Amino acid sequence: MYAGVMPNTDVISFSRGAPSLDIVDTEGLKAAAVAALEADPAGVTGYGTSVGYGPLREWIAAKHGVKAENVLVTNGSMQADAFLFDELVKPDSPVIVERPTYDRTLLGLRNRRGELHPVRLQADGLDVDELEGILKGGVRPTLAHIIPNFQNPAGVTLSGEKRTRLLQLANEYEFTIFEDDPYYDIRFRGEQFPTMLEQTDLSNGATGRVVYACSFSKTVCPGLRTGYLVGPADIIAKIAAAATNTYIAPNMFAQATIYQFAASGALDRSIATVKAALEERVDQLSASLRAHLPNAEFIVPDGGYFLWVDLGEGVDCAKVAAAANDEGVQVVKGTDFVLEGGESCLRLAYSAVKADRIDEGVRRLARAVEASKGR
Repeated sequence: MYAGVMPNTDVISFSRGAPSLDIVDTEGLKAAAVAALEADPAGVTGYGTSVGYGPLREWIAAKHGVKAENVLVTNGSMQADAFLFDELVKPDSPVIVERPTYDRTLLGLRNRRGELHPVRLQADGLDVDELEGILKGGVRPTLAHIIPNFQNPAGVTLSGEKRTRLLQLANEYEFTIFEDDPYYDIRFRGEQFPTMLEQTDLSNGATGRVVYACSFSKTVCPGLRTGYLVGPADIIAKIAAAATNTYIAPNMFAQATIYQFAASGALDRSIATVKAALEERVDQLSASLRAHLPNAEFIVPDGGYFLWVDLGEGVDCAKVAAAANDEGVQVVKGTDFVLEGGESCLRLAYSAVKADRIDEGVRRLARAVEASKGR
């Protein structure tokens, strides 16, 4: 070990969007797992069906005001993403993505050889004027991937007015909005906007223009790997057939545990715990950035797990990330979230760092920024 490297046990990680163990209700999960086994031992231990654990599917349908046939429960929301991309994105299919957007979204769409059209983000979400210009220019997308609440990585939220306009454009130009919404319940201040799914009629076999995805990873824990899709029944049925051929059925035990956790009221308590912790953490992160990196630019999110910071012209995020690693702090390069650009940016995940460690983490990051200038 050379000068400047911190012991592994002292690493402060702003790299992964996961809750720290202190805000995971492990006792509630133990009770839910026992309740699942006692209530439905055959259903929990059997293969089940590709659409997911029945009671949880019904619970999700009730939460979103749709029928069970509009819901598919999967092994995490990334599996849901993959199924939807396989259904709708063919080689050279035009796809709208946000700039920046989740790095694994870019990977999944590139692997399917989609023709990606990035649209910049503003403080109130996707630049709908830019999107409209692309559409009027002749691009006819199959899909628009949108993370509407506390976007990963930018932390911004799509305004109510822009949601309405986006739906109007989807109807006019006949593309599907993929409303990728794992952070919806993690709003700790400000106004909660209606989802685009809520503004779409899925009753009586209506086609609809929205497919919605969500996850229990951010509200319960990621280890149970449970996410879901809500959408038109015909699309859900096609994806269910693909799911059958992929894994027969998702994890019934995990999904039954989630169901018991939700039905007992533990989910509501868990969400309250997560929101309180994350609000404290993002406020501390914002204060520390202002104190130690005063030239950095960022928008303080009103929920979610991530803050996007622009360190300014002339800063190389790859060099910063390497120097930060030497200082014992982990960050993710902005270039991972865009097709081009992002060199001066970082994504900081504050969800896994306790508030009393954040200031030290930002101090280390500030040293790394300074050290990177000499590399």
